[in-house]
Amino acid sequence: MTDNRQASRRRARTVAERGRRRKRGRGRAVLAVTASLLVLGTAGAGWAYLRLNGNITTFSADGVSGDRPPSSTKGSNVLVIGSDGRTDGNSELGGGDKDDVGRSDTAFLLHTYADQKHAVAVSIPRDTLVDIPPCRLPDGSWSQPQHNAMFNAAYSVGETAAGNPACTQNTVEKLTGLRVDHTVVVDFKGFATMTEAVGGVQVCLPQDVYQQDLNPNRTTRGERIFAKGPQTVSGRQALDYVRIRHGIGDGSDIGRIKRQQAFVASLLKQIKSDGLTPAKLFPLADAATKSMTVDPGLGSADKLVSFAMSMKDIDLHNTKFVTVPWKYQGARVAIVHPDADALWAALRADRTIDGEDAGGGRSGAPAPSPSSGTEGPVSGSGISVAVHNGTTVPGLAARAAGTLKEHGFTVTDVTTATVRTQAGTVVRYGPGQKDQAGELARVFPGAELTQAAAPGLTVVVGSTYAGQPGATASTPPPALPATVADDARSADDNPCSNLSYG
Repeated sequence: MTDNRQASRRRARTVAERGRRRKRGRGRAVLAVTASLLVLGTAGAGWAYLRLNGNITTFSADGVSGDRPPSSTKGSNVLVIGSDGRTDGNSELGGGDKDDVGRSDTAFLLHTYADQKHAVAVSIPRDTLVDIPPCRLPDGSWSQPQHNAMFNAAYSVGETAAGNPACTQNTVEKLTGLRVDHTVVVDFKGFATMTEAVGGVQVCLPQDVYQQDLNPNRTTRGERIFAKGPQTVSGRQALDYVRIRHGIGDGSDIGRIKRQQAFVASLLKQIKSDGLTPAKLFPLADAATKSMTVDPGLGSADKLVSFAMSMKDIDLHNTKFVTVPWKYQGARVAIVHPDADALWAALRADRTIDGEDAGGGRSGAPAPSPSSGTEGPVSGSGISVAVHNGTTVPGLAARAAGTLKEHGFTVTDVTTATVRTQAGTVVRYGPGQKDQAGELARVFPGAELTQAAAPGLTVVVGSTYAGQPGATASTPPPALPATVADDARSADDNPCSNLSYG
């Protein structure tokens, strides 16, 4: 009996030991599979990065102006240019003759606020009359500045098939007083492919649209290409949707901009709804990078991913689309001042279009009230001034211009003075402009006022200004006109809302 009990215990120990060995074996197997998956995952990520890196094209930074607005710790600015480039298959999608020069079809400045919870895209109509500063030409020389030129002409300076994104960037910085941190160019082919990568984008039409609406040179109406109401579009059809100008609303470029804003909003909504997973994002990133040209600061997959991740927490409702305040000037578009100046000032101060402080502090805090000093806040409303850099300090004139715009002044010119050994800041004013000069001088403590024979106001900033703060901290940026906020579209808006499109 004793022997039987001992044999049973030995058999039980043997079974237990075998079970423990099997469990250890299963544990080792799980670890091995996990390690293998990690290795495969790492290899896949490496392959993806290599592929994306191989897709990316950069433009030279040699053409970026040396006289730029100062860098800011408040938010970041990305210039997005839609190019109707003629090369690499774009002409088949309506880009025109492949031997023609590159042109910009649309552009907007995306401001991401410092709190990384808000963003606003400001569209600039391509027919807007602006000043184009000197831009680098293919032979290394620099062009002459252009006054009252169409905005999209900046991209064509140099007349190359690849276009001139650096010139457009210089023009936007001169126009806004904001430093453009990055510039991205997307062509027709890339746009069409991206819409396919997300499985299509929902749009809404106020009426049926026919081939003649896309090409008014047709002698007949042609086939119907879009039906009235909501629908999902991708590829060439999505491109046709954002390019339609005639036959919807007033047929203007402004109306088309509103439609493009609605489309980008719907695209963002689609990406968010799909989930920000590698499986979903890689096809989109692959499609985008194949047809994007970026500045060197975004010239690698690591940099692009880091930039994209910085915006992952921005809510759709807090992503706004607006158009720079404008009015018709003949067949062209003129910027409305001081409304546009107030918009740029709000972005420099990281104020949302609703007046909230999104500079990384308490979200939703109201804008501070104007200074209640004995003289009141500085007001440049209705005062135009040219700004010259009288030093060798890069970007000093642009910095001063930005400060002036924050106070409502209209800056007509930002250049480098002929003499660059100026010590103190000088304000020159013409006949009958002494009071305006006095208001202007309040922005530059210690500035010398000098009367000139010719009319006009000019500020020549000196080396003493280089050590001064760029703006008066006690004076808030001017409030945005209600029309800017009222005309804004949120990324979560219904695509069938506001279908007049001009």
